[in-house]
Amino acid sequence: MGIGVHSGDVLHRPPTSRDILHWPLLGRLLRWRWGRLVFQIPLLIVAILMIYDGLSGPQVAPQNIATVTAWVHYRGFVILSLLLVGNLFCMGCPFALPRTLARMISVRGRRWPRALRNKWLAIGVLFAFFWLYEWLDLWASPWLTAWLVVSYFVAAFALEAIFAESPFCKYVCPLGTFNFVHASVSPTQVTARDPQVCRACQGKECVNGSTATLGCGTELFVPQVRSNLDCTFCLDCTRACPHDNVALAIRPPAYELARGAWPRRWDLAYLALVLAFAAVSNAFGMVPPIYALESTLAGWLNVHSQALVLLLIFGSANLLLPATLGLGAAWLSRRLAGGAASDSLRVVFTHYAPAIVPLGFAIWLAHYSFHFVIGALTIVPVVQGFLLDHGLPLPFTSPNWSLSAILPASWLLPLQVLVVLVGFGGSLYVVGELARRAHPQPHVARAATLPWLALFLALAFAALYIFSLPMEMRGSTSLY
Repeated sequence: MGIGVHSGDVLHRPPTSRDILHWPLLGRLLRWRWGRLVFQIPLLIVAILMIYDGLSGPQVAPQNIATVTAWVHYRGFVILSLLLVGNLFCMGCPFALPRTLARMISVRGRRWPRALRNKWLAIGVLFAFFWLYEWLDLWASPWLTAWLVVSYFVAAFALEAIFAESPFCKYVCPLGTFNFVHASVSPTQVTARDPQVCRACQGKECVNGSTATLGCGTELFVPQVRSNLDCTFCLDCTRACPHDNVALAIRPPAYELARGAWPRRWDLAYLALVLAFAAVSNAFGMVPPIYALESTLAGWLNVHSQALVLLLIFGSANLLLPATLGLGAAWLSRRLAGGAASDSLRVVFTHYAPAIVPLGFAIWLAHYSFHFVIGALTIVPVVQGFLLDHGLPLPFTSPNWSLSAILPASWLLPLQVLVVLVGFGGSLYVVGELARRAHPQPHVARAATLPWLALFLALAFAALYIFSLPMEMRGSTSLY
């Protein structure tokens, strides 16, 4: 039997019996016309402070709001919010604030080029971001971090003004791409309360907008939403819907992945693999063996450019390995399952590759949580120093630089091991569900999962080995 979509899984809609939008206080806030601003304004203030202090404040990473906020707190809060709630950063994204003004001056009807309506550009931007992060030591430069924030505002505004369909969010933004993929493990999803109401709706305001509210920026039609891919959680669809038919439903973790809700596309499947492998390589860039590898490669190739050496290392780890091992797993999976004539390599690859997302997410969670746990309280002396530098009357005369960690050091590695094992179990569950849906015979389904199991094991072991090494605390000169 070939891999297909079973009739009972056509809509992939979570149950709407637990709808956050109908909770007494929070639901009213989220449905309110200005509800998104409640989340955006605080993040806008933070972004402005990051730009200001990054450009004018002390150019020492652990003492500047820009670097501490971006590389310690932002990453920690984003990964935890994705795990516990959903895509809250895109919901409160300050870069989306110029959207209304940009649309007022935009050239109406201009569409994003058809050749770019996929995730290939986003994959390229993500890779460039991770490579530049290592080469330029973005984590150590408040000045570069501030300009990075400025570039987000400029790019979001410019693309919104020129094109429809919010192309920056949907096709370009590396932060949004990261969030879209990993929101697949989140416990919430936008969906229709009653699809029949949507079929009878004439105005389709959730997409087209109303006189008072913009429609979906990424042009998602609510009853056709099968996953959190491309959903910014802006909830404009909720505010625009005249029938109160949009739900923010609570669902089981990895709901969409286990039901094969992702479109069968090369770019999406490859993106899932790239992000999982990047989780390992990003952590590898902060442990001692990376320096030995850089030195060895530079000697072998007689290359003196660190940029080129890092490009080779991270190009291999983030692009070449995911493609090679992912396609190899798909080929073996097809052979072990009997190689149904209807199941091309593309079908098998795009069917199973998204199962790596829970493991990749767990590795990112273990890594980013490490930095957050170790440095969470550093924001206190950083803000104290900022206020003192600007001459404000305060009850203290110097920052309290003793503040840093929020958990004992001895807890960290056991917690990281636990997180990675849970992620591995999640990927194992998802790939098993996908195999069961594709192959009714249990022995065939088990055989189809074996290559993916081997890939997941290798990635998990690599992550655990890296986490067992002394990790560089970015922004300081010490190892932890």
